[in-house]
Amino acid sequence: IVLLYDHHKGDVFTKSNDIQHAYYDVILSTQHFHLNHDNCLEIIAVKGTSLKLTELSDKLIGIKGIIHGKLVMSRSE
Repeated sequence: IVLLYDHHKGDVFTKSNDIQHAYYDVILSTQHFHLNHDNCLEIIAVKGTSLKLTELSDKLIGIKGIIHGKLVMSRSE
């Protein structure tokens, strides 16, 4: 899951973190990058059913203040 947001606007980080804690069972790793003074990029590696991953990404992308969000999936089998 890829998220781009302005960390000065709203409470994106806290809301994202709260959602991620609720989905700890499918999140493998999170990387956070500071792109410039305002914008952050977060990449969340996940593993699970497409239904659960879509549910998680919809909640994250739906946070007010997310500039761009995308779920990228592939099969591991």
